[in-house]
Amino acid sequence: MKTSTLRNAISIALLVAATGTGDWAMAQDATKDATAQGRAPVIDASGKTHLKHTTDVTSPPAITNLESVQVTGTRIRGGTTPSPVITIGSEQIQQEGFTDLGQVIRSVPQNFSGGQNPGVAAGAAQGGPSDQNLTGGSGLNLRGLGPDATLTLLDGRRMSYGGAVQAVDISAIPVEAVERIEIVPDGASAIYGSDAVGGVANVILKSDFDGVTVGTRYGGATDGGLSTHEYNVTAGTTWATGGLIVAGEKTSSDPIYSDQRDYTQSMYRPSTLWQGNDLRSGLLSLHQSLGDAVELHLDALKSERDIHTATGYGSVYYLYRARTDTTLVAPSLEMDLSGDWTLTISGAVGKDKTSFVEPTVSSASGMAIASGLGAYRNKSLIYEIGAEGPLFTLPGGEARLATGAGYRYNDFLYMGGRTIYADGDENSRFAYAELNLPVVGPEQGIGGIERLALTGAVRTEDGDYGRVTTPKLGVIYSPNADFSLKASWGKSFKAPTLLQRYFAQNAVYYPASTYGGGYPTDAAVLFLTGGNASLQPERAQTWSASLAFHPEGLPSFETELSWFDIDYTQRVLQPITTNNVFGNPIYADFVDYDPTEAAQAAVLASTSNFYNYVGTPYDASKVVAIVDGRYVNASRQQIKGIDLSGSYRADLGTGQLTFRGSASWLDSTQSLTAAQSPYDLAGTLFYPARISSRVGAAWHQGGFTASLFGNYKSGVTDTADGRKGASFTTFDATLRYDTGARNDIWSNVALELSAQNLLNRAPPLYAVTSLTLAPYDSTNYSAIGRYLSLSVSKHW
Repeated sequence: MKTSTLRNAISIALLVAATGTGDWAMAQDATKDATAQGRAPVIDASGKTHLKHTTDVTSPPAITNLESVQVTGTRIRGGTTPSPVITIGSEQIQQEGFTDLGQVIRSVPQNFSGGQNPGVAAGAAQGGPSDQNLTGGSGLNLRGLGPDATLTLLDGRRMSYGGAVQAVDISAIPVEAVERIEIVPDGASAIYGSDAVGGVANVILKSDFDGVTVGTRYGGATDGGLSTHEYNVTAGTTWATGGLIVAGEKTSSDPIYSDQRDYTQSMYRPSTLWQGNDLRSGLLSLHQSLGDAVELHLDALKSERDIHTATGYGSVYYLYRARTDTTLVAPSLEMDLSGDWTLTISGAVGKDKTSFVEPTVSSASGMAIASGLGAYRNKSLIYEIGAEGPLFTLPGGEARLATGAGYRYNDFLYMGGRTIYADGDENSRFAYAELNLPVVGPEQGIGGIERLALTGAVRTEDGDYGRVTTPKLGVIYSPNADFSLKASWGKSFKAPTLLQRYFAQNAVYYPASTYGGGYPTDAAVLFLTGGNASLQPERAQTWSASLAFHPEGLPSFETELSWFDIDYTQRVLQPITTNNVFGNPIYADFVDYDPTEAAQAAVLASTSNFYNYVGTPYDASKVVAIVDGRYVNASRQQIKGIDLSGSYRADLGTGQLTFRGSASWLDSTQSLTAAQSPYDLAGTLFYPARISSRVGAAWHQGGFTASLFGNYKSGVTDTADGRKGASFTTFDATLRYDTGARNDIWSNVALELSAQNLLNRAPPLYAVTSLTLAPYDSTNYSAIGRYLSLSVSKHW
């Protein structure tokens, strides 16, 4: 075998191991590209593989790291995670016509579109307080556990929380600068800390971009609304010791109003089904070698987003206009040490502020009759130091250790006018260790065991919410080259949100009849609502197992079947969800019957505001109960399910046809208290559908690409009347032509025509009790209908 051929084979193997995806074809393509540019893979710090310039033996050795392949779900260099990994690369994003990362994550069957997303309409908060469109951003919500239970990273660094529910706006990142997004839909707190209960997503930026690309896009919904104009520019260069990419975009889109859809004509006007949006976003990513053993990395993101919505309430309506400003600066230094060890020092500073105005407007006159001003402000700071390297040699390879420590700080402020509703911060110190033990390797030739590796990780966080230790154990086993089995067990946690801890506490003086009968007409109740500084972290145990089939004789085919189980306890909630409280055993822990005057006085002294709805002065002798509706650690959710994914690539003449798809089945239940029997979440209104899938094919030949993908979500049940709605099936199609390199003005010009919901399917409806509410489940189904867009770009 020629030396170059052997080197390429080793390069491919390194990339397959580093990405953790098992995608041999992707690694092979990356290696071919790297070889053509005179680069070869070199393993570097923190579980990354860098492509360095190769040189002739007579030339001075090159030291520049020009492209890094990060491994999401592990800090071990060259390691793999025992959890499944979903990888969506820039080529797939382009083939399927996605215009931003919000569209990308909403196409992933394991992700729920409830929480913080632009299409969440009035009424969706019946599924939980996080189902609101406060910032206009798009937040990940794996398994429907909430946007605060999925961790989102940019090049491995935490971004600042946004709004009130700790969602991270992934759509603010310019998609043209993204190399790929990797999603680990499994508990990952042992690796990354708080929030990673549902999993973690890592947006990895391009680090090797040469030239300038300028593009524009125009689109709109054929039924009206969402007229969109987008302009973007991406520029980058590399030099002997580093590289730089800069990307910017400006996007504006009109709202979709209820009178633009037949099935929402009866809603109060004006009501928006999809927000109006203006986004301006810029990003910079730099890497620079400082000598032959140190490399500097810097990522910086800045975005401004304006949104406007309206909600009708009969004689009045509410306008909501908000501006969100987001910044992130994340530097890091990687240093090569002796003995193949690497030291990494990193940090990240983030800010996110949403300022809003929400006037109340008379429907008859159009005049504002009340004004509302407010703001949500989040700040974050994190820094850490870590080391990774070999410990000793096992028969299957080097046992490697990653370890480190750091500090994390978050601050939150919620204001309405001049009133502060929540103001608080939290800080934590953490330390972690991760071990990879390759027990058996292919070179040993052991029958029935081609590969066997054991992994383990543990992380301790000590914050003002308490100390939490989360372990994770995993095994990776391959009986032969065709099959791989991975399994993991671990614990994860999520610190209570700062809104839940520091929201102003209120005491409300109600007639006792508000919460049930059996008391005299003059009896009263003291109802408590608001935050709880004594909240403890939410806890979860997670199990997962996956079987991957990647036949050696058919390298372009692979499929993976995964099973997961999450036992999520101590979930924070406001326990009182109905007025049927007195005598109800579900709420026994939250009602203090016949409270003493001293107990009442203590409660009133601890609250920020007092409201009297009895009509007479407060009289402690009339209070028959204190009903505590403040946030508490009480709820339990049990989530389990199965994921199936696969892809196959066939070379047909001079073209290439790729089939790929993914499907997820989900079962989840919840108990609000220990006394309550579990009830279904998955498959019910405003919670994830039980079955979600996306399947299709892409054809590529020369500069021409065409794709067609189908999306399916099963129907959900309205628990109010027991009626199950219809399923929702849509089709997306994209046509793209790239002229390639030429010697004229048409060189490297790309044209793209894309259609979402090609057949213009309307969402399934349910019976609403108010004309304010949208009559469909906006967390599962979209009101956009058929959306067509045309784009053109040119690269120099």
